[in-house]
Amino acid sequence: MGSKREKLEALVYWRDPVSSGIVFGATLVVLLSFAYMSLISVVAYLAMFIQSGCILLRLYKTALQTVNKTNESHPFQEYLDLDIRLPQEKAEELSKLAVVHVNAVLVELRRLLLAEDLVDSAKFFGILWVLTYVGALFNGLTLIIIGFIALFTLPKVYENNKTQIDQNIEVVRSKIAELTNKVRAAIPIGKKNPETKKKE
Repeated sequence: MGSKREKLEALVYWRDPVSSGIVFGATLVVLLSFAYMSLISVVAYLAMFIQSGCILLRLYKTALQTVNKTNESHPFQEYLDLDIRLPQEKAEELSKLAVVHVNAVLVELRRLLLAEDLVDSAKFFGILWVLTYVGALFNGLTLIIIGFIALFTLPKVYENNKTQIDQNIEVVRSKIAELTNKVRAAIPIGKKNPETKKKE
């Protein structure tokens, strides 16, 4: 788990510019392709491109073996020997993790939608209201592309300007906390009863 996280961090922080550039460029091309072609077409073209490269390399290696009269193994033998099946234990672990996250989201949505806490529900309402405008301006794919570009740019910007950004975030956070506390004090209704919390 740690190694995967380290690899992801290395990519988004551009520790190796070549690797990050390849991943960023290739993924961005695929995402932009979805804007002009259907999912089926993009997947089909991508698979054809990969397969064409593999076939050409296999034919080239076979021709070399024939000319040099050698008996080399398949050029992709190490990948063919890999066991890519998902272990049953891993599948069960992933499904349990997914259930935990889904349940947490459902409980939180119920709490927000049914106004258990008026302040939190008001915040959620504000977020939904902003999302209606975002949805009117951008479609889902555009948001995914923007999010992907942000993934490869914002971490590096944050790393280079960490002190200033942290200071500004702390100021905003304290202002929001102060405003929230004032609103909570003014609107006592909608809060959970302490006894109810203890029972939970």
